[in-house]
Amino acid sequence: MSKIRKAVFPVAGLGTRFLPATKAVPKEMLPVVDRPVIQHVVDEARAAGIEQFIFITGRNKGAIEDHFDIAYELDRTLKERHRTDDLAELARDLPAAGMTSFTRQQEPLGLGHAVWCAREMVGDEPFAVLLPDMLHQSAIPCLKSMIEAQAEHGGNMIGVYEVPFEDTHRYGIVDVGDGPASALPIRKMVEKPKQGTSPSNLAISGRYILSPKIFELLGNQPRGTGGEIQLTDAMVTLQQSEPFHAHVFKGRVHDTGTKIGFLTANIAYALERDELGSELRAALRTLL
Repeated sequence: MSKIRKAVFPVAGLGTRFLPATKAVPKEMLPVVDRPVIQHVVDEARAAGIEQFIFITGRNKGAIEDHFDIAYELDRTLKERHRTDDLAELARDLPAAGMTSFTRQQEPLGLGHAVWCAREMVGDEPFAVLLPDMLHQSAIPCLKSMIEAQAEHGGNMIGVYEVPFEDTHRYGIVDVGDGPASALPIRKMVEKPKQGTSPSNLAISGRYILSPKIFELLGNQPRGTGGEIQLTDAMVTLQQSEPFHAHVFKGRVHDTGTKIGFLTANIAYALERDELGSELRAALRTLL
């Protein structure tokens, strides 16, 4: 595979778990401390050297596109008020012109269908997929270490992390062979195994590096679980002709698609901030 330059962000979901907050606001724009969830994930991709950011959107997701654009009125107001630090931060977060692309997933047909919608923008090169709900917190960005491992070992790469065995029925799980933790050969992928039957406790964490061959499989794949086009089904088929590796992530994974995961992420990220950490610890001690 060649250099990983492009990343796909599926952001078309409705976020019904967070109603009424997400009635008019995309769930990806909910803040973790003072940065939207989607900004945290884009930050991870930029730190990994990604050059093209492809967002698969849906209706009422215009706020995401606006977020990654210049806000002239806001910039003017900040300049008038001499808020130079805020201006500099906004400029740092803004991808350069032409680095973002947006296309709609016109029907809610699942993750596999969302990835397939990016086929024309990705073209014939390997690419990354980052699920915005899943925040990966560590000193070294997850995708950066995955790209480094993929450059060394080749093939397709899936980010995984350890979960308690009693919780494996809630996740996609990989069965792996022997090898380095950065690139364990995957023997099998199992979607939400029944309790007591899981081949490992390595759960798929929402980070992927995939061959462009996945698009042809997704385009001809029948609908699977829930009547949706499942990415896992296409990866299982692709595994028959191309190797897959599991990259074990050693940091914290926060599923911000759940209320507990979202709240935990806010606390965990705030505790890392020099200007917030000590005061937050004191406030938590008072509350608890």
